[in-house]
Amino acid sequence: MKKGILITAVCLCSQFVFSQNADSVVIKKIVDETMTNSTAYENLRKLCKQIGPRLSGSQQFAKAVTLVASMMKNIGADTVYLQQCMVPHWVRGEKERGQIILTDGKKYDLKLCALGNSVGTGAKGVTANVVEVNSMAQLDKLGTSVKGKIVFFNFPMNQTYIKTFRAYGESGVSRNRGPAVAGKYGAVGAIVRSLAINLNDYPHTGATGYNDSFPKIPAVAISTNDAEYFSRELKKGNVSKAYFRTTSQMLPDAVGYNVIGEIKGSQFPEQIITVGGHLDSWDLAEGANDDGSGVVQSMDVLRTLKALGIKPKRTIRAVAFANEENGGRGGKKYLDEAKAKNEKQIFALESDEGGFTPRGFSLDMSETQSNKIISWKNLFYPYGASDIIAGGSGSDVGPLKDIGTALAGFTPDSQRYFDIHHAATDVFENVSERELKLGAANMTALIWLVSEYGL
Repeated sequence: MKKGILITAVCLCSQFVFSQNADSVVIKKIVDETMTNSTAYENLRKLCKQIGPRLSGSQQFAKAVTLVASMMKNIGADTVYLQQCMVPHWVRGEKERGQIILTDGKKYDLKLCALGNSVGTGAKGVTANVVEVNSMAQLDKLGTSVKGKIVFFNFPMNQTYIKTFRAYGESGVSRNRGPAVAGKYGAVGAIVRSLAINLNDYPHTGATGYNDSFPKIPAVAISTNDAEYFSRELKKGNVSKAYFRTTSQMLPDAVGYNVIGEIKGSQFPEQIITVGGHLDSWDLAEGANDDGSGVVQSMDVLRTLKALGIKPKRTIRAVAFANEENGGRGGKKYLDEAKAKNEKQIFALESDEGGFTPRGFSLDMSETQSNKIISWKNLFYPYGASDIIAGGSGSDVGPLKDIGTALAGFTPDSQRYFDIHHAATDVFENVSERELKLGAANMTALIWLVSEYGL
């Protein structure tokens, strides 16, 4: 009996090794094809240089939809179609201005930008005394003593975190909730330290969220260098007041679209695998890493499989989502359509952390499903993406969890991401062609494995 069990175990082990060897051959072909013939970098160039910033509701976003739909057809998708959704239409308005007014009468010009979705100050701007806070708890303790003042949220990102998204998550509350809470306590404006990991002169925008029960106050972000200077001068007692002027406003919702390219599955077409990034970007730059890179990498998954003549067993969709940055309407619409059509969405992968060197994937799924993907870990070692762990996925695919979809996020190296995130430096020139392609290759390999074996 024991001998029979041993023989069975040896056979199963041999089959597993054989399968892994066969899979490694296919994945090597995928990587070679991607690194040699990928169109991701050139597509990103077109998206950034022909279109540029792509804020939801803008004419540039509408042009990007047309361009990406054309790209989807060019890479050989079996079907290309648009999925309409209504999106917020926020506009920045005139160039923002701001100053620190010192007690000696001198003025220090701030490098700043309005936060996304924020209200404007009006023509005269806002001038008031300033109170600095370093945590939400501190703001709550101050309470209504901030009435009539500008609250300066100085929440530096934690330099000791190697996983920089952890620091972003912790400090991000200053931008996400800070202005709303300050408005609750009667503040007349909010100045937020940019969510940037390093010290530089570039302000970083990003969405803020208001509470309709509280007064909506204007909010801006200042560069990290200015935040350091501001804090020092406040502590010295050298600051009299601060001033800033913005003309941003929220217009009525506009029409937006998810752009979808699809390869029909050869054996289980009803089982759908989604891979995507978001097409919209903030208006300060070209949105190259956030998230043009994710869009072109996702399209390249389809291109590579088509180029190699690989017919996936399950249907694969590449999706360029609308409105991730300031509303999440594209991801919600994709879920609504999946529910309405009773789709069997078995797996969704998002790339929204930049086109940097691959490190691995984060998984948000059952333990059984996770174990299956982790069993493929050795296949990714040669290509740098073997760090496969539990974690989040992405804002656009996240809603699919509501229907039981297994989710994952592509995780490149993050050390440079928050130098450029939501800032004027997020341009095509800050994307490495080789890193972008290697990310696309790893994404294609994972999508192929799930298509081949399911979860």
